[in-house]
Amino acid sequence: MFDSLAKNKIVADKAFNRWMVPPAALMIHLSIGMIYGFSIFWPELTKLVGAECGADVSFIERIFTTSCDWLRSDVVWTFAIAIVFLGLAAALFGHWLEKAGPRKAGVAAAVFWGGGLMITSLGVSLHQLWLIWLGAGVIGGIGLGLGYISPVSTLIKWFPDRRGLATGMAIMGFGGGAMIGMPLGDLLISNYGVGQTFFIMGLIYLIAMTIGAFGYRVPAEGWKPEGWNPIAKKTNHMISTSHVHVSNAHKTPQFWLLWGVLCLNVSAGIGVLSVAKPMFQEIAASSFDPLIIGAIATGFGALLSLANIIGRIFWASSSDFLGRKLTYAIFFSLGTALYLAAPWAGINQYIATFVLITLVILTMYGGGFATIPAYLADIFGTQHVGAIHGRLLTAWSLAGIVGPMLISYLREYQLSMGIPTDQAYNSSFKILALLLVGGFILNLLVKPVNKKFGMTPDELKAEQGALKGNQSNSKIEASVTNTSLQKVVLPLAWIVVGVPISLGILNALQKGIIIFL
Repeated sequence: MFDSLAKNKIVADKAFNRWMVPPAALMIHLSIGMIYGFSIFWPELTKLVGAECGADVSFIERIFTTSCDWLRSDVVWTFAIAIVFLGLAAALFGHWLEKAGPRKAGVAAAVFWGGGLMITSLGVSLHQLWLIWLGAGVIGGIGLGLGYISPVSTLIKWFPDRRGLATGMAIMGFGGGAMIGMPLGDLLISNYGVGQTFFIMGLIYLIAMTIGAFGYRVPAEGWKPEGWNPIAKKTNHMISTSHVHVSNAHKTPQFWLLWGVLCLNVSAGIGVLSVAKPMFQEIAASSFDPLIIGAIATGFGALLSLANIIGRIFWASSSDFLGRKLTYAIFFSLGTALYLAAPWAGINQYIATFVLITLVILTMYGGGFATIPAYLADIFGTQHVGAIHGRLLTAWSLAGIVGPMLISYLREYQLSMGIPTDQAYNSSFKILALLLVGGFILNLLVKPVNKKFGMTPDELKAEQGALKGNQSNSKIEASVTNTSLQKVVLPLAWIVVGVPISLGILNALQKGIIIFL
């Protein structure tokens, strides 16, 4: 089994259908995407004991207490820790992933994410907050990072003709994981309690991600889609003809420009996501019955998740035709206009318009995540794109703190100045618009990488040589999934990932449509 995880054992032959790889990637991303749905756990985790901690119980004491309940702010740190370790793991293990291959990284992600949730279950049972932070935060965060980047370089190599579409299909799953996992989590909590829910979901994700990891194959060196002429396609001067080593990527201005582009785009979008439900309740309070505003706000959150998913596949695939630089220019220019228009819609109580504005904003937030791997492949080549992408995701770690803190503290400042509650986010939207203006400028400055940073032909051959020397052994395994068996597995794999996504979309539409009625 362990021998079959090696990269040289998963090289596919010419008969392998590349459309087998996206559903494998989706199984992993749909699993780790549940991190966006952790808000369903916070209320349950703050009432396990049934007694509030007094003001004399310090933050440090609450980490270890078993006699009183944690505060909401205590347990929410789990999400922040997980996002930080996602970025750190992606940066630290990105280069290892390129050498070890996506299958080994996918299995490791399954063990860390699934195992981390099981440790969290133990933390709930023992009422030890540090165990929850360790399980879902640190260990689970490492699983998130490994799982997030595991399919990127593989899909880009399988779909050199549609890089945006390929990465969009996989990363779409990260946006959809919460849409599927939250209803499941609610059902499990109501029947088994929050502690056992963490264990059950950890087990489910461990199995699903392992199956997905074993669906990974890598193309043979020099493989290209039938009928695709890379020379004819590379008319865009932004698409590099060389490969930059991961150890040199950070030495280029392009890396830091794209780091800033991702950080600013994510900071703006995640700021809105972090306060979506309470923000909607405050802005739309005078337009709806107080008895149903909570349910309507939940529907608003569901629609935002749906927009996040749609944006990942729509914008990433569109970038194959528009180009990555133009796609990001649209994100920042259109996004700026929409962020400035949102306060106007809120002040005038055009709630449906406000919702539509934020939905479009969230499509570009998700689209930014899905398009950046293809952007990196265009600029730095495909040889080390997974490792470079991993390092770039440290921008997400910072944005995950900056965006929510910015919009929250600005709101508190506005309230302290006597601004009405339904207008307290107006300044926040304007500041977020300024972030996008900064992103537009950074994206404008992105140029092709100087050829001096590219790997020489000898350096490239040295890295590819080991893989070439082992391809004969790999074909024995790949031949098993060819021909008739592959024809059965391919539609089945897409059904397995397609059905829960469809159900999640239906659920989101049912909850969100009430806003427009």
